[in-house]
This record gives sequence, C-alpha cells and structure tokens, in this order.
Amino acid sequence: MGFFDPYKGFGVTFSTMFKKPTTEQYPEQKKETAPRFHGRHQLNRHPDGLEKCVGCELCAWACPADAIYVEGADNTETERYSPGERYGRVYQINYLRCILCGLCIEACPTRALTMSNDYELADDNRRDLIFTKEQLLAPLAAGMEAPPHPMRLGSSETDYYVRDPDAPLPWQVTDEQRAAAGGSDAGSERPR
Repeated sequence: MGFFDPYKGFGVTFSTMFKKPTTEQYPEQKKETAPRFHGRHQLNRHPDGLEKCVGCELCAWACPADAIYVEGADNTETERYSPGERYGRVYQINYLRCILCGLCIEACPTRALTMSNDYELADDNRRDLIFTKEQLLAPLAAGMEAPPHPMRLGSSETDYYVRDPDAPLPWQVTDEQRAAAGGSDAGSERPR
C-alpha cells in the first residue's frame, strides 16, 4: 500500500460530491428497454388462434432453475387447442425461481414461448408470482378464434409451419382472388 492510496480513494469520493444526481421518475416515466430485453414470458398463437405450444416440455427440461412446469395432453377432433397431436394443458412459470436467462426460448421447437419487454414483475404475494397458462397466453388478435376449434390454416400440422408468413390467411382471400388462382375452397371458412 502506497502513501497516496488513501488520498486517491478520497479523491474519487470528493469528485462525485459535486455532480448532479441522476434521478429517474419511475413509475411515471418508464425507461425504454433494449429490443432483445428478457422480460415476462408469452405463449404465442397461430394466426387462427390455435396455440403454438405442443406440450413437449423441452422448455421445462432446459430451465436451469426448474421454474417451468408443463403437462401435455392429446388433442381430439372435437377439442383441438394446437395443430399438433398434443397441446400444453397445464403451463406454469414460477417467477420466484426464474432467472430470465432465455434458455427455455432457445429450447422451444415451435417458437411458442418468447420473452416480452415487460419487466414489472414485482409483487407482495408469493402466490401471484406463479403465472398460469391463461396469464401467459398472448391475447386474441383480430381474426383469431379462441380454441378449441378445427384447424383453419390447412388440413395438417405441416401447413401451419411451412406456410409463407407474408401470404394472406385463408379467410382474407376474396372469392375473386381464389377463382383467379384456381384454388379450392378448402379451409376458406372464416373463424367465428
């Protein structure tokens, strides 16, 4: 330890004494997050409203904090929640354990799970920090129908994952466009 080391430390303290403090006016003025910020999770939907989650449980296996719990169930012809054979019947994320690392996002084969920019997850009740499937599901957008319902984007699971994302959805194509393209009317029914 040198003779001037204590004075160097005091110099740092003394130089910051006269700087203007940085005050953020939270929650009135919320700070914008980075585009790839890891915040609250979201379970996504297909354009017709079916869930993208197929209940494979890979996200739960990839989670290093053991914060995700998934129970898969089989789709039936009368009750279809996803285009695949299975869907996530129970889906829970425990935010008391979650470290927001994003490994669950990388493990998801269908891009069903993504992370939003929502960072306000604090609560004073531990039970409220276990998010259920209903809290995590993306809201229904215009043209979507709440599951269960039959597949609207095609007759097989492949039609949901291979289709051109910029192509219009079957219920957005007019009869004139369909006749000009020589397409069939299969799957053209608009969701109710």
